[in-house]
Amino acid sequence: MSTNPPESAAIVETRLLHKMHRAATSLLADATQRDTAPSTALAELRDFLVAALRHHHESEDDVLWPRLTAADPAAGAGLVELGAEHAALDAALDALAAAPVRDDEDRAELASAAVTVRDLVHRHLEHEEPVLFPALTAHMSDQAWSEFSRAVIASAPPVGAHLNIGFFEQVGTPAELAVVTANLPQTVLPLVPAMREQALATLSSLRAIDHVRTVKA
Repeated sequence: MSTNPPESAAIVETRLLHKMHRAATSLLADATQRDTAPSTALAELRDFLVAALRHHHESEDDVLWPRLTAADPAAGAGLVELGAEHAALDAALDALAAAPVRDDEDRAELASAAVTVRDLVHRHLEHEEPVLFPALTAHMSDQAWSEFSRAVIASAPPVGAHLNIGFFEQVGTPAELAVVTANLPQTVLPLVPAMREQALATLSSLRAIDHVRTVKA
């Protein structure tokens, strides 16, 4: 009986990151449309997403795409074509970053910007994964990926870094989390429990179920 070879670290980590981006953009789009979502938590998640998504696709454009293109020009051409979607996402992130986070119920601008980013991210990942995953499998060794991943983590903006931990633990399997954790700086590992608790508080407040309001006659 044949068995499939284990997935590479590049596939495991990239798939987990994409699951996190899908979950985070979906949560923000949903929470902006509920008046019970606290403005401080909305701003925290919004600022994290803007910084994290920009850093992610800049790392792809500047480092990962050129490396994969050098190894396989055909695959690289398909990835470069996705650059137009990165440009559209940049514009949508600018709009999201500029949208006010209000304490009252007037969050229409924020909600619209969040929905636009969610839809762009989900559609972009659907286009990207069929091209990227085979290229990573064929041309990115675990050692090369580890070097790339560590460099990306080291250059990541600190904005809302705890939410990375919170989302990874909510959408990832133990095996996926082990791969990601292996590339964290040693100085960060002792901070993970506190980051997890901070993220849990934020995400729980954004997922809170609206209280049923009753009116007495």
